[in-house]
Amino acid sequence: MNGEPPPAHHETTPVRDEPPPRRDDPGPARGGATTHRLHPLTFVVGAVRELVALLAAGATGLVVGGVSTAFYFTLAGLAFGLLFHVAGWATFTYVLRDDRIELRRSLIGRSVKSIPRDRIRGVDITASLPHRLLRLAVVHIDAGGDGGEGELNAVSRQEAERLRRVLLARADAAHPEGPEGAEAREDAPPRRVLARMRRRWYVYAPLSGAYLLTPFALAGSLLGTLYNLGDDLGLITQERVEDLGHDVVGLPTVLVVVPMILVLIAMPVMSVIVFTLFNWDFTVHERDGSIVAERGLITRRSVSLERRRLRGVELSDNPFERVAGVTRLGALITGLGDAAHRGRLLPAAPRAVAASLAARVLGEVPAPLTAHPPAARGRRVARAVAPPAGIGVLAVLAGQPWVASTCAVLAVLAVPLGLDRYRQLGHATGGGRLTVRSGSLRRRQVVVEHGAIVGWRVRRTLFQRRLRLATLFVAVGAGEGGYSAVDMSEDDAVALAAAITPDWLRPFLADGPGASPARQGPSGNSPGSPLRT
Repeated sequence: MNGEPPPAHHETTPVRDEPPPRRDDPGPARGGATTHRLHPLTFVVGAVRELVALLAAGATGLVVGGVSTAFYFTLAGLAFGLLFHVAGWATFTYVLRDDRIELRRSLIGRSVKSIPRDRIRGVDITASLPHRLLRLAVVHIDAGGDGGEGELNAVSRQEAERLRRVLLARADAAHPEGPEGAEAREDAPPRRVLARMRRRWYVYAPLSGAYLLTPFALAGSLLGTLYNLGDDLGLITQERVEDLGHDVVGLPTVLVVVPMILVLIAMPVMSVIVFTLFNWDFTVHERDGSIVAERGLITRRSVSLERRRLRGVELSDNPFERVAGVTRLGALITGLGDAAHRGRLLPAAPRAVAASLAARVLGEVPAPLTAHPPAARGRRVARAVAPPAGIGVLAVLAGQPWVASTCAVLAVLAVPLGLDRYRQLGHATGGGRLTVRSGSLRRRQVVVEHGAIVGWRVRRTLFQRRLRLATLFVAVGAGEGGYSAVDMSEDDAVALAAAITPDWLRPFLADGPGASPARQGPSGNSPGSPLRT
């Protein structure tokens, strides 16, 4: 032997050829993601939702062919509904990946909807009464205009909370195992309650015209449905309608006036009931970097808003609410759909409570507000008086004295409205936030972060230039896209914009970059300099 080590023996493991996975395989997805299905009781909730339709089918069968036909109609509708919902449950799956969620449907045609996680603006959890009895929930995913929307109807309550937490969590490179593994390794942090409606605040509902007129809308919808159903079944004819009209006209005046008075008395009561149904136990809390608003008595809704997308808040009220010291609070979120409802933080609350919640979610509201110049008072009054006065002049020329008299009364009543519009004008800045306020019948005070401002626009009409006034439009990438500070002085409008974003305004100032140091502000320009013309 020459002392060399014996050759090593290399062992080989046979490799088994496996067929490639099928694309429609509902098993584990690529990247370790797991394919999930909706809760098996989904079709039960669907069957409950179709109960009204089944009763309508049974009523139709009863009219057409009697009890036996109604029974078969109802049985056929129930069988078809259950089959449809079972098939929908069996052919719908969803996959949660590190960067997106995929919704797959293959009932008739195959479709895959992919929603990137970085495009998701909010996750809403809704549970109607049948869902709550079965401990289920509907998850609605809002990804803005570009990303689209997605809905999971329905999953267990625990799965809904997990999806909300994972989908709104920011991608973290420290968790290579993905969002599901990161969520499984640690429990969700406890929530911190920011505000909760008190039950005595429900009496504020009549102050809002929306809830005050809701009973009329519901009654109108019910009467319209009954009329259409009776017309289709032949129960309503022209003769019967005419007979009913003659009977009503022939009734004593007392029997007509008393029901009208009772309806007027019932209006505020009904508005409180409707308000309570929609906003029962309205609670705002913070959890997992999101602001969550929960509300509802029969149908419980939970709306999650990412705090990192919060750009400002809006406080709004009407004259009746102002007298009672009540206001409504909403959030301005980047790319949020249906912001009027989904961005609601408080439907009606004392102004001090709303301001406190605004400070918790955004920061202190700048105060006090700077009043606009006296020249704006005459402009506000003129704009309020001009419409009825103009119509009155036309009525005089047309020989309509009653219309002219009515317009004259309206013009006189418009003067206090114009004065109140002027009193509500104001703006302020401080603490990295800007606030502007305007309006009378609907007063709005918007508070936005300086970093959320994406542009300015100074508008001066012919009449504003004569009064040295200007309207400063603040472009914001959230809410309605921008808000106006109406009828400011020209110097104040330029100074306000220059104080917040000096580099943007410097090229447009008359003094320019070479302004004398004595007239320049701390940022190197003159905030009070007029714009170049």
